[in-house]
Amino acid sequence: MGLRTIDGLGEVAGLRVFVRADLNVPLTDGGVGDDSRIRATLPTLHELLSAGARLVVASHLGRPKGQVKEGLRLAPVATRLRELLGREVVSVPDVVPVSLPDADVVLLENLRFDPREEANDPAFAGALAELVDAYVDDAFGAVHRAHASVSALPELMLASGRPAVAGRLLQREVEVLSRLLTDPQRPYVAILGGAKVSDKLAVIDALIDRVDALLIGGAMAFTLLAAEGAEVGRSLVEADRLDDVRAARAKAVERGVLIELPSDVVAASEISADVPRQTVPSREIPRDLMGLDIGPRTVEEFARILADAGTVLWNGPMGVFELEPFSAGTRGVAMAIGGSSSFSVVGGGDSLAAVTRAGLEDSFDHLSTGGGASLEFLEGRRLPGITILEDGDPS
Repeated sequence: MGLRTIDGLGEVAGLRVFVRADLNVPLTDGGVGDDSRIRATLPTLHELLSAGARLVVASHLGRPKGQVKEGLRLAPVATRLRELLGREVVSVPDVVPVSLPDADVVLLENLRFDPREEANDPAFAGALAELVDAYVDDAFGAVHRAHASVSALPELMLASGRPAVAGRLLQREVEVLSRLLTDPQRPYVAILGGAKVSDKLAVIDALIDRVDALLIGGAMAFTLLAAEGAEVGRSLVEADRLDDVRAARAKAVERGVLIELPSDVVAASEISADVPRQTVPSREIPRDLMGLDIGPRTVEEFARILADAGTVLWNGPMGVFELEPFSAGTRGVAMAIGGSSSFSVVGGGDSLAAVTRAGLEDSFDHLSTGGGASLEFLEGRRLPGITILEDGDPS
């Protein structure tokens, strides 16, 4: 089923509209370090404001675990949102204010300051519902969480006859990722990176049923290499997952799916920008070294496969890209994807940061704002924040 969207919201002039946004941005020196997620929700906010709605915007920030953390207040986000919107944004110091200020845009305090948010508490959702006349979810990065502002609140709104719909960002995310699920242009190539293979075993299993090739980098590659008997030195290996990755490899062989692992890596004795490093074969890493980036030959091999792809999905860096000596692999993959003619989708905070750092944002067809949410969507899971907004009976 499709999503209910803003197109079916009806007349909103003068109404208070709750907008669940994903403003979970990095804060640096008291300000917003990366405003990509704020910018991503601007089309929805502008559209609602142009229609005369008065907005109550809400988001989480970080993981305060149900307690007020001064360093995780949303005031800096309000400042940046005010600059980007070009109009006043009133930041209130409470998650559920007794009354709302007379303003077109109000930003509530960090939802996760209240433990009832993550508990999906109906009473908390009810308190939020009393503030507004309609609900719009534009927080794709949170739709896989059964939290009050994502699940209980829209359910309550619908039950009381008030509209609950998807914003433009959420609508676009679902449209693009659904295309990857149901109708990708072939060959379909997925690139996965990051630290732990255990975090992505489920998506690896799901992707093997759908892709033509799976390229794996980052520290997670070493568990797959170790499962084949490679000498990976002090590289991160999840020994309790060796049988799982062997099973995944066997499934890939059975389905005719290529799994490409690094052939060379940049290795060092520790994770530091100042430590000596060397490029070595990925299956012959000296015992006192660890792999911290894919090597140049691997970048070339990955680029060759990507050049012929019809669809590319990328999630996770190829190494410790935050440190310049170990960033070349991630940057090389980003350039290879950006330079291809494929329909390209990148998701996950680290991957997006790498794309932004390389100045390649315009080279990708879609930059997904939700790493975990996009992976769970591509696993075929039913996500709470999406299910409740589907056409038909929400029950």
